[in-house]
Amino acid sequence: MQVTTGVIASALLVMLGSLAPLFAQAPVQQQQPEFVKQGQQLMRDGKAEEALALYRQTLLTSPDSVPANVAAGSVLDLMGKGEEARKYFTKAIDVADTPESKASAKRAMAMSYAFEGNCKKTIEYEQQVFDFHGSVKNFFQQGEIANEAARVCIDSGDLDSAYKWYKLGHDTGLKEPDIKPARQDLWNFRWEHAQARIAARRGDQAEAQKHVAAAKAILDKGTNPEQAPFFPYLKGYVAFYTGDYKGALEELKQANQNDPFIQCLMGQTYEKLGEKDEAMEYYRKASTAISHNPAAAYAVPFAKKKLS
Repeated sequence: MQVTTGVIASALLVMLGSLAPLFAQAPVQQQQPEFVKQGQQLMRDGKAEEALALYRQTLLTSPDSVPANVAAGSVLDLMGKGEEARKYFTKAIDVADTPESKASAKRAMAMSYAFEGNCKKTIEYEQQVFDFHGSVKNFFQQGEIANEAARVCIDSGDLDSAYKWYKLGHDTGLKEPDIKPARQDLWNFRWEHAQARIAARRGDQAEAQKHVAAAKAILDKGTNPEQAPFFPYLKGYVAFYTGDYKGALEELKQANQNDPFIQCLMGQTYEKLGEKDEAMEYYRKASTAISHNPAAAYAVPFAKKKLS
């Protein structure tokens, strides 16, 4: 079965879901293969085994289908079967017939390692994706990929690697030719956001608050209103990691309640406050995420472990 590059790319984007939480705009959606739509619906219905069976059935007749291999691997990662998942991602990388689709498959492989909190292996594959976008002078997408790698690293506790890759994302994104002031503000907001979180993780409250204030000043310019929901997330994150659990909860309640990472962080916050029933409820929500992205890569394994 011949699958066009456009369909491959769109299917991969569907499986990867909404990626790192500070992205500027969602990609334009192209037509998805029908089996991807069906599989996504099964996942939303909590039927991971059935979704996996559907993708495997597709692969019986179309073993070189990149979307089917990526989809099967993504489901397996969500099921906690990373080693098996990576067999499908390896196949997708091997059979991808364009540099673009090969890079997308490598990005999916990077996320597979993210589900295991493996910053080093995630970077290994994200570096290859970063290099591909550099080869076509897509500095914005290079910045996105660097930030994605950094997000995995901060969530896994490798703060030095996170800092390095967030800075790389910021500096590379700003290389975009004829960059508009709003885009500059976006990259600067992301960088302040990242530095605040890293400082909080290091226990440096004063440094964290300095970057929170800088992020707020950029946001207040009004050039990137779609980033507004990420500010209460930032304040809640900093409050949590600097020991202000009541303050963290107040801020996190104003963040995106559908983000599995936020749900997981709220569960952790309730746990710190000694409210176990509420914590378990948020862990249950986080455990049902179906995206193959950094937020789910952290939240799903963490929440499932808490529920076990």
